[in-house]
Amino acid sequence: MGALLSTFSSFIILFIILLVYQKDLVDEFHTFRIKFKRNVSIGATCWGVGLFIMMVANLIIMYVFHSEGANNDTIVRSLITASPVIMGLDVCILAPVIEEVVYRKSLKDVFDNSFAFIFASFLFFGLAHVMSMASTFTDWLYVIPYGAFGAAFAYAYSKTDTIFTSILFHMIHNTMVFLLVLFL
Repeated sequence: MGALLSTFSSFIILFIILLVYQKDLVDEFHTFRIKFKRNVSIGATCWGVGLFIMMVANLIIMYVFHSEGANNDTIVRSLITASPVIMGLDVCILAPVIEEVVYRKSLKDVFDNSFAFIFASFLFFGLAHVMSMASTFTDWLYVIPYGAFGAAFAYAYSKTDTIFTSILFHMIHNTMVFLLVLFL
């Protein structure tokens, strides 16, 4: 039931986002298509750097602080196991679109300075993934690995001027994680 409610909420949020940003999204999709190879190259590089930083930060947190992982990951894993089809839709498609528009598009519209935009994306994206489930100092440290992806995707967006670069690589990342959870 939790997975169904989560996905239903995601559809409502996506609908609102599409209403608010319809023109911008159409324009940015056009930009994405025109410079597809360049955008994919930049996106892949940023995703790789973000993934590396995320993995290193996770390893440090796990070994230095004897953590078993982020609480967010544990909850998402259990939802995927319980409802793989519904969660596949939510995790692989809906969440990347919603999160990229909320934590990249909207923040880029607010911050003129690219450093401030990237830092805000790091902070807000990281906090959004841990704050509702953080109860210890170690839980809060997971802002860093999540934030690394937020910063990487923000940098990709600032370099390509299209949110679809970060949406694509966020989808790729979440789909890979989803498949690992499902089959391992």
